[in-house]
Parts: sequence; C-alpha cells; structure tokens
Amino acid sequence: MIELNADIGEGCDDAALMPYLARVSIACGGHTGDAASMSAALRLAAEYGLEAGAHPSYPDRARFGRHRLAASADDIARWVAQQIEGLAEQAGVLGLRLAHVKPHGALYNAAATDAEVAQAIVRAVAAFDPGLLLVGPSGSRLIETAQAGGLAVLNEAFADRRYHDDGQLVSRETEGALLTDPDLAARQARSLADGEPVYTLHGRRLLIKADTLCLHSDTPNALNIARAVHAAINRG
Repeated sequence: MIELNADIGEGCDDAALMPYLARVSIACGGHTGDAASMSAALRLAAEYGLEAGAHPSYPDRARFGRHRLAASADDIARWVAQQIEGLAEQAGVLGLRLAHVKPHGALYNAAATDAEVAQAIVRAVAAFDPGLLLVGPSGSRLIETAQAGGLAVLNEAFADRRYHDDGQLVSRETEGALLTDPDLAARQARSLADGEPVYTLHGRRLLIKADTLCLHSDTPNALNIARAVHAAINRG
C-alpha cells in the first residue's frame, strides 16, 4: 500500500497530521529549523512511530528555500551534508536514526532536471550513510542518479499539488497550483495509489509512478486534506 509523508518542523501544526502519516521529512536549518525544532520534530515522529528523515535545502531562510541559488556542486554537497549531520546529531541524542533524505523546495525542483545538482545531493547522502533512502520527484534525474549511485529510492508524488503536462510541479506562485479541496486531493491521491493517470493543470492525463505521497502542513485546509487523502488511499 502506498504511504503518506509530510514535511515538518516548519512552524505549522505538525501534530495534527501525525495520525495520517508514515514518514516525515524534517527541516534542518537551511530554509528553517534549529536544534530545538529538530529535536521536537524527531520526538513527535518517534511518538507516532513514523520514519523520520532530513529535509535539506538551499541555505535561504529569507525566501524559505523556494528560490534557486547560484551554487557549485561542491557548495550544494556541503550544504546538504551539513544539514543532514545537524539533524542526525539531534537524532543521536534521542537514540534515533534517520531513515531518508528528501530535498526541499527549489533544491528539490532543481535536482529533478539538473544532473549536476542531482549528483551533488547523491554524493552527500552516499558519503554520510549509503543506507539512507533518497526521496525525490517520481522518475526524475535525482531518482535516476541515486539509483545509479547505489542508493535505494522512493518515487514521490503529491496529493495537494498540480502538475504540468511534462510532469513538473506547477509553481506555487501560479493560480491553481495547490489542491485545497479535500475531495479533489483525495481523488488525485487515489488515482496515484491505484497507478491511474491524474489530471494536469491544463486538463491532460498524466501517469506518475508513486511510492510515497506528500502532504503539506502549510496548504490551506491541510488537516481536512490529510483526513480525506488517508481515507481515500486506505479504502478497500
């Protein structure tokens, strides 16, 4: 059965979503987050028995990591490594281990198509712990690079975001990018879980392989969306 995941430690009501999730990715200092927030998020994940991983990003708190930065591959690898290490240190204090890494925001989107960015992320993850899963955009350059580098992967799709016809996520700045209606999000989630096409922003049908579905705690109506999506994918 397909799992649900969410990005947490970003200042939203994470606890409300926990009962509906199997996996969480924790902000670890790039776009937001500090030692206290990381520890709190790890404790929350442990309380609910969820897999927890790092959610590294461009180091750009002012714009929440949602704008691409000009950076070398070495810079990106260093940033990712530092953020994973920061979260792993907090996990170690609690006797916990990380399960995965999932890039955030603009770094996630860049790695979907840019071979240099993808390779930098894979290099950082493999050097830290080759046993970590890498979560990335379904069928993307990041997924391909991770598999070529010997990492296990999870192809991710989104229950609360619209796609372009080419499979890229619609920018949050575009009208209609977010699915805020729980019924629409649940319908998209069920299609993804069943291996059926979803409708793009322009009404075309798009087939996306999905191992894990992401929800966002900062999407309007997030809790009702989580409830509806969870019910939809667990329906017999």
